[in-house]
Amino acid sequence: MKININADIGESYGRYSIGNDSELMQMIGSANIACGMHAGDPTIMMGTIRLAIDNRVSMGAHPGFNDIWGFGRRQIRMRPLDLEYLVTYQIGALKVMAETQGAHITHVKPHGALNNMAHDDLDYALAIGRAIRAVDRDLIYVANATSQMTKAGEQLGLPVANEAYVDRVYDDNGKMASREREDAVIRDPGKAASQVLSILENKALTSANGRRIPVDIHSFCIHGDEPTAVPLMREVRRHLAHAGIEVVSLPDLFGFRRDEGQMRSWPL
Repeated sequence: MKININADIGESYGRYSIGNDSELMQMIGSANIACGMHAGDPTIMMGTIRLAIDNRVSMGAHPGFNDIWGFGRRQIRMRPLDLEYLVTYQIGALKVMAETQGAHITHVKPHGALNNMAHDDLDYALAIGRAIRAVDRDLIYVANATSQMTKAGEQLGLPVANEAYVDRVYDDNGKMASREREDAVIRDPGKAASQVLSILENKALTSANGRRIPVDIHSFCIHGDEPTAVPLMREVRRHLAHAGIEVVSLPDLFGFRRDEGQMRSWPL
């Protein structure tokens, strides 16, 4: 069995360092790189691109709202067309920077409040999808399982990776529990590993209240800004290896072969 693990990463800014990117990058298959709106800056972006190349990790854009102060976790209402352009801008920035290093991006994963809003709002989900398609229709739309984003990606003819989370608790509706809850973030490595294996074995999310929501997951996300990300990921990888489950990149998971030209974004 194969599965992808992705990380929201490259979220430092200027002199402010967030997360242990160098160690986390060694344990994932794909990196979602902040594009300068909620976090990241050109120097951080370039350093993260090079780190991904060194670790043979596929890289994708992690667009968010223009909200450095709130780390992109505050909701912003905007016209879908404006949102489409905002996301296109961020994907394009990372794409060109990667290409200067002889690399290419493989996917797009929305961040924070944008991700949460697009989970429920089809107009937002479609705006993100149109931005992805405008840049490269081969890019994988990484979308919360059970969300409007999965529907939008399918409607627009984009490859879609259904995503669950290593380090988040779920509500009964299949959505991540609000960070206002004290137990919203999983910081115990054993609990995180158990959640990942449970989702894979049962093909279902289990909410905090015990409700099961059927899902077919392609990828698990870990939040790189959490101080516990590295120990959680280490334990998850140990359990996956024991279960005989291989961690691969998103393009490898989808069977995009480098020699067929199916996906221009996967020769490094």
